[in-house]
Amino acid sequence: MNLRASILADPMIAVLLAATLLALALPAVGDLRDWAQTVSSIGVFVLFLVNGMRIAHGEMAQGLLNWRYFVPLALWVFGAMTAAGAGFAALAGHVLPPLVALGFLYLGTLPSTIQSATSYTNLAHGNVALAVVGAALINILGVFVSAPLFALLAGSKAVDLGLDAIWRIGLILVLPFIIGQLLQRWTGVWVRARKAQIVWLDRIVIGIAVYVAMSGAVEQGLLHLFSAATWGWLAALTVAMLVTAHTAAWWAGFALGYAMADRKAFLFAGAQKSVATGAPLAAVLFAPDVAGFLIAPLLLYHLLQLVMAAPLANWLARR
Repeated sequence: MNLRASILADPMIAVLLAATLLALALPAVGDLRDWAQTVSSIGVFVLFLVNGMRIAHGEMAQGLLNWRYFVPLALWVFGAMTAAGAGFAALAGHVLPPLVALGFLYLGTLPSTIQSATSYTNLAHGNVALAVVGAALINILGVFVSAPLFALLAGSKAVDLGLDAIWRIGLILVLPFIIGQLLQRWTGVWVRARKAQIVWLDRIVIGIAVYVAMSGAVEQGLLHLFSAATWGWLAALTVAMLVTAHTAAWWAGFALGYAMADRKAFLFAGAQKSVATGAPLAAVLFAPDVAGFLIAPLLLYHLLQLVMAAPLANWLARR
C-alpha cells in the first residue's frame, strides 16, 4: 500500500481536516459558539452511551482475566507514554506557545485507539481478539484516568480540575457509559449489527468537538501565533514522539516475552493515541480557547499515525 492510498483509506483523516479547515474559514464565535458547544456536548453524551452499549461484559471480563497483557498495556499507556509526553512537552516549551507545548503532555495521558489499533493489528496478522479487548478496556480506564493524570502533572495553573469539571466528566462521559452498559442486554446486538453507522457517529461527534476547539483557538489568534517555523517545530516534535512511541512499544513487547502476534497487538494499542477520547474529553474539560491549542499535537499525531500505520502493518505482516 503506497502513502497516498494509506492517507485516503481512513475517512477520519478527511473529517479532521474538514473540521479544522472549517474552523479556520468560519469559526464558531459568540452565540454560534455556545450553540456549537451544546451540540458537541449532546453528541459526546450519545457517543459514550453507544460505547457502553457495544462493549460486551464478557469482553471486559476476558481482558481483566488476561492480566499479563492488560496490566503492562495500562502501565505503558498511562505510565511510559505519559512520561514521554511530559518529556516532549518540556522540549516543546522552548519553541512552541505554552498551551501547544502542554498539548504533548495531554497527548501522552490519553488512551489508545480501538478501531484503528484493531484494524492494523489485523492487517499485521497480529492477535486481533487481544487488541480489541485491550484497547476497549484502556479506553474505559482512560475516561477515569486521563483527566486527573493530566491535571496532576500540568498543575493547577494550567488546568483547574475542580468540582465543576468533575461534574461535567461524570455527567457527559461516565453516566452515559454506565447507562449503556445497563441497557446492553437489550441493545448490544442491535448496536453491534450497525457497526458501520456507529463508526460514522464517532467521526461526526469527533469532528464537531474538533471544530469547536479549533474555533476557540482561531478566535484567540491561532493564525497569528503560528509562524512557519512554529508549524515546522510542531511537526518535527510530533513525528519524533510518534517514532519514539512505536519503537519503544515494539521492544517493550519483546522484553515482556510476548509471542509475535501478541507483540503486534501491543505495538498498535500501546503507541497509537485516540482522538475519539481526546477531542470529546478536551471539549468537556476546557474552554474552546484553551482546548484548540491543547489538542493541536493530538490532531497531528493522529493524522500521522494513520499515515504510518498501514505501511508498518504491511511490513509486520511479512515477518
